[in-house]
Amino acid sequence: MDLSDTPEEAAFRARLREWLAAVLPGLPPKPSPDDWPGRRAYDLGWQRRLHDAGYADVHWDASPTTRLIFLEETEKAGAPYVGANFVGLLHAGPTIAAEGTAEQRERWLPPILRGEEVWCQGFSEPGAGSDLAALRTRARRDGDAYVVTGSKIWTSHAEVADWCELLVRTDPEAPKHRGITWLAMPMDAPGITVRPLRTLAGSAEFAEVFLDEVRVPVANRVGDEDDGWRVTMVTLSFERGTAFAGEVVACRRVLGELAVEARKNGRWDDPALRRRLGRLHAEFRALWRLTQWNVSAAEATGGVPGASGSVFKLRYSHARQELYDTAAAVLGPDCLDLERPWTLDRLSALSYTIAAGTSQIQHDIIAERILGLPRGR
Repeated sequence: MDLSDTPEEAAFRARLREWLAAVLPGLPPKPSPDDWPGRRAYDLGWQRRLHDAGYADVHWDASPTTRLIFLEETEKAGAPYVGANFVGLLHAGPTIAAEGTAEQRERWLPPILRGEEVWCQGFSEPGAGSDLAALRTRARRDGDAYVVTGSKIWTSHAEVADWCELLVRTDPEAPKHRGITWLAMPMDAPGITVRPLRTLAGSAEFAEVFLDEVRVPVANRVGDEDDGWRVTMVTLSFERGTAFAGEVVACRRVLGELAVEARKNGRWDDPALRRRLGRLHAEFRALWRLTQWNVSAAEATGGVPGASGSVFKLRYSHARQELYDTAAAVLGPDCLDLERPWTLDRLSALSYTIAAGTSQIQHDIIAERILGLPRGR
């Protein structure tokens, strides 16, 4: 498989680099991590700049390879992260683009691309653990609406979201992987209570969401009723297959910074540390090549990443933790200083073996869908 740029892709890369070099120096300062209204405004402002420059549609209307070039170049240039736009741009938006009706695509995709609306993810539940299909939030049909009751946890960006990609159980008698429906829920609907959750790193980008007889129009259902598990697999394939691509580039950049810091503070003289840095260098080079391969494979099969995204997600989760453990070794006692670079990243890295499906779930997917092993009991 040829992973090099075509002439058209090389031209796109060059134009994007030129635009980033011109626009990034003029950006306003980033708001503080705890200022979520400010962060929402900042992230939406960046998305609007991308839209006005003609780059907003790379997430859906461009080829997967062009999308990967965009993620690679924006991260290398130090452009703002998608932030509050994460769920809309990288989860809900691609799912609606792939599974939604023409009316749904017209309603929801342009506001995401223009930087006008934020989405959150209402998948996980307190009693389900890593078994997403065990969700118990109920939705009963009442005329042209679903009436939803239940709760969600780890709901990304719920406190500043306009919409929620919500999984509900519409047939409680069906086997647990059936009877699930994917809904787009307006976050200003009556009956929704949002309680922010503070993480180990001190941030509050997650929340508990409580739903008390919330009415969601049937027109907001993406896919058929009770077919939500299949639609969810489309969402998760994007989350595991391409949503972390820019972060691989960021990790490679951090690795270079760690080597510079180790030379400055004398820890480069430790051969064991040098071996760790060298092995991680090879690890992230391999992960980037795997990302390119996954994207090329998705391009050949309609643009939706396959089960190979679980291979990437599994290894990346652990490699990221190893990277920031190595950062702690480079910093020495300074790794306890929350004001130092990489310290908070080390704390947040602990969540990556849980986020987007636990490592145990990824092992199961790889065993069953790639290796063809029998399903465990």
